[in-house]
Amino acid sequence: MKALRLFGSRGDEKLCLDEIPIPLAGAGEVLIRVHATALTPGELGWYPTWHTSRHDPRLYAVPGHEFSGTIEEIGTDVKGLEKGAAVYGLNNWFIDGAAADYCITTPAEIAPKPTTIDHIQAAVVPISGLTAWQALFDHGSLQAGQKVLIHGGAGGVGSFAIQLAAWKGSFVSTTVSEANMQFALELGASEVIDYRKTKFEEVVKDADLILDLIGGNTLNRSFAAVKEGGRVVTIASSSESTDQPKVKAAFFIVQANQEQLRELAKLIDTGILRPVVSDVRPLEAAAEAHLLTKKTGPGKVSLRVLTE
Repeated sequence: MKALRLFGSRGDEKLCLDEIPIPLAGAGEVLIRVHATALTPGELGWYPTWHTSRHDPRLYAVPGHEFSGTIEEIGTDVKGLEKGAAVYGLNNWFIDGAAADYCITTPAEIAPKPTTIDHIQAAVVPISGLTAWQALFDHGSLQAGQKVLIHGGAGGVGSFAIQLAAWKGSFVSTTVSEANMQFALELGASEVIDYRKTKFEEVVKDADLILDLIGGNTLNRSFAAVKEGGRVVTIASSSESTDQPKVKAAFFIVQANQEQLRELAKLIDTGILRPVVSDVRPLEAAAEAHLLTKKTGPGKVSLRVLTE
């Protein structure tokens, strides 16, 4: 099968298309015929990309861990699934991803694909959609009527976070560039701040929750914008705590969750949530497409694996 593999060393990596054997679905596993996958900024530098779950060095990894496709084979001890069913999901970070004709996953990591969108659109949902859901609701405990500030509202995670927070009934403030201000409003933001022209902490001073997708100085300044007893949740820093005694802070890494994938699909199929695809490239152009993830702009890059 065709697969995008990682050659070289960390920091000097190179993506190359290669031919490798089709993996076999073992006990408790499912083989997916990948129709589309998506590229995540920074994935090539992540620890699991270069190490096994036992912390041994890992070579020739296949990136792209979110996917949309169909069930090709079902391993033993798997019940309730049918060959040919359209599914989407997020597989284990420490195994080969979905930038290939086929990938391995487990039943708990997949859910039925939303029926109102195609595989190209569905492929950009799992990582960004689950990250936004888990940040807002699992770690941020966001409730209707509360105020949330989302940094990086135009990106893959941010665009889902704005829509989910608005659906929840929250007042949504977000920081974006001037070029993306109208886009953020269309997603459901209540207040849009041009981060290049305005200091967000001078506008927002009483947020119940701040979702930081930027890190660095943006994260450090965020504590001045959150209310006493509020929360700061980040995916851009490994710090799980703060020296601010009246503020809770948390860092987390997204996890596959079948129930949440089902909820996201339901929101998409009822028109409440829409995935934002910034560009579509064939698998063969993945190396070039990965450079696009470093640019700021709405949505996420999707890779077409199977031409339909």
